[in-house]
Amino acid sequence: MNAADSGTTVVTQQYLSFRVGEELFALPIRHIREILEFGRLTGVPHMGESIRGVINLRGSVVPVLDLAARFGFGACEVGRRSCIVIVEIEDEDGLCQLGLVVDTVSEVLEIDTADIEPSPRLGIGVRNDFVAGMARRDDGFTIILALERVVDGQELAAIRELDAA
Repeated sequence: MNAADSGTTVVTQQYLSFRVGEELFALPIRHIREILEFGRLTGVPHMGESIRGVINLRGSVVPVLDLAARFGFGACEVGRRSCIVIVEIEDEDGLCQLGLVVDTVSEVLEIDTADIEPSPRLGIGVRNDFVAGMARRDDGFTIILALERVVDGQELAAIRELDAA
């Protein structure tokens, strides 16, 4: 029995897929602002090992988070296909821009909500609380990230201080 037979409404959403290490991840397209070629970063002291530095994006200071380091894979080894994905995250203080270092950007996926399963407790390689769900694909699973849980509140506060400076 499929969703149409059961009377359940299936909603399709778009996600940007990308690789960090050997894993395929995705974020809802509504968070994505732009994708940049990896360039020179300015280091910032006391920001933690997962904050790789900052970039100047049209006059705004945008911190750049190394997802590989954040996930415990070690620092991302920047290659010719490495990118910075600029995302917008919202918390109680408003919107904040952040860059995410990824190994490669893959494609925009259209995923039916019916194809998203809860995250398994073990065996996915990243902290379970970072995961919003697992999308079934023909070639395996794509890990859908919960962006608001990948970046913690203290990091967001530090990021806001950088932007205000």
